[in-house]
Amino acid sequence: MIKAIFLGTSDAIPSAERNHTSILLEYKDENILIDCGEGTQRQFRKAELNPNKITRILITHWHGDHTLGIPGLLETLSFSDYNKTLFIYGPKGTKEFMNQVLKTFVFHENFKIEVEEVSGKFFETEDFYLEAQKMSHGVPCNAYNFIEKDKIRIDKKKLEKTKIQGPILQKLKQGKDIVFEGKKYPAKNLTYKEGGKKISFVLDTSFNDAIIPFVKNSDLLVCESTFGEELADKAKEYHHLTSKQAGEIAKKSNSKKLILTHISQRYSKDNKAILNSAKKIFKNTTLAKDFDRVDI
Repeated sequence: MIKAIFLGTSDAIPSAERNHTSILLEYKDENILIDCGEGTQRQFRKAELNPNKITRILITHWHGDHTLGIPGLLETLSFSDYNKTLFIYGPKGTKEFMNQVLKTFVFHENFKIEVEEVSGKFFETEDFYLEAQKMSHGVPCNAYNFIEKDKIRIDKKKLEKTKIQGPILQKLKQGKDIVFEGKKYPAKNLTYKEGGKKISFVLDTSFNDAIIPFVKNSDLLVCESTFGEELADKAKEYHHLTSKQAGEIAKKSNSKKLILTHISQRYSKDNKAILNSAKKIFKNTTLAKDFDRVDI
């Protein structure tokens, strides 16, 4: 199972209810943090999560509301005997920004940090891969996809009708035909494909032609929605999306579920309009709150 935990859902200025942007994606042994706004390490505590489990950080861009939590998080990891290599990925300029971050405070560097500037597919395991796509926000900015690979599963009911057992089952799981006790068994007759999941993160960007192809067929699209449609001109001026645009992206990309985040404080008292604007176009839309947990 894949789980997304929203640790912060505000825009540039936090509110009493919403912290700066940060999302944790949990998958098997991976705990991938998407952005790290100010106060993220405290959000971990409030959510009763262990920051020592973080394996990777994906930085969308280097505006402060998405990155000012990094120094504090690094200190927490240092004092908590973090014993892994921390991988930090981001757009062009990320290496220099990280160098500057580490110069701004006395960092007890007792674990390894690897920083990489990424585009396209940049990390892959047997189970999933990560990819980045350049966005349009006035500064270097990435959107990210987490893509779980399809799996071959053995049909247990069909297998029960045979006498096949033992290590040879591993070949079936790899989609390979097998010979057991002199009889050939095509893999397609005893297995089925379980489709993987795709989760897309589009944070801080104006609308551009790269978004829809990049998030196409997402099981979950997490998309910034800083402005309502009544402020479409301001959204364009500041290189952001409206909730209506987010709904259009979800619909045109054939995504299954849309979650709006990066919500302006101006909607603190009433966010129904911003949600309904997207829902009119894409029905399966929700608006994230801090500490929401979503299973994919």
